[in-house]
Amino acid sequence: MCQQLKVPRSSYYRWCKPAEPTPTQIRHEELTEEVCRVFEREKGMAGRDQITTILGHEGIPVAAGTVGAIMNKQGIRAVRMRAWKKTTVVDPAARTEHIKNHMLDADGRRDFTATVPGTKLVGDISYLKTGSGWLYLATVIDLATRMVVGWSMASHMRTELITDALTMARDHGRLHPGGAIFHSDRGAQYTSGAFQRWCAGNGITQSMGETGVCWDNSVAENFFSHLKTEMYHHHDFPNHLSARTAVMEYIESWYNRRRPHSNNQGLPPAQALTEYQNQINHAAA
Repeated sequence: MCQQLKVPRSSYYRWCKPAEPTPTQIRHEELTEEVCRVFEREKGMAGRDQITTILGHEGIPVAAGTVGAIMNKQGIRAVRMRAWKKTTVVDPAARTEHIKNHMLDADGRRDFTATVPGTKLVGDISYLKTGSGWLYLATVIDLATRMVVGWSMASHMRTELITDALTMARDHGRLHPGGAIFHSDRGAQYTSGAFQRWCAGNGITQSMGETGVCWDNSVAENFFSHLKTEMYHHHDFPNHLSARTAVMEYIESWYNRRRPHSNNQGLPPAQALTEYQNQINHAAA
């Protein structure tokens, strides 16, 4: 046959024996397994850049382009949906003349940064539809680590909803003992006399942006966007309990502890807090 086809016999034997995979092919297969492992572990919430960062933290360096190519070949992509709905209701009778916007730098530009945890925080309210009616969620986010340090869920949007979220942050030691600034929109709950008294009694300075300007509370809005596009919109919740459980799991298991955050150079918020505390302890020693 080789004579008829005019090919060397050695070529025939190489064809009979499958070639050994090259180091590049072996590496690609290993990376494919790792990418799929992380994607499945994070329930499809981690996208290309997040998987790249997570693998890097696990000691598996890989380029984002390689991760993207693997995801495309495997037919997997992060769950993402977009949705927006207005939730801020302003109380025209509220007294807020004394409340300034403390999230501005010396040049009057928005500044949502902090170097010390517990000193600058932001919060907002969103609502989740369930088979048992609306479930309202209030959050408190630390600007130094972007960690959700307090939250509260209820079937109402009374002032207790937001004071409960801040109480959680306070009771877990997430408010700086020297005082904290808490920034929000001008929703009726945040401008109420009851909330202003609670803040004054707990060493919190209120901060507010302009009415109807979502960028003045963009960090809080951004968290809700992630919550809804990565988790909420992909499930049907028959009752409040199922939604509560899913939100708590999202915040504590994924967002705070495993989700890479660009504000922390890719570290999850809880790890960024640990790094800060280690630095303080080392300096004190």
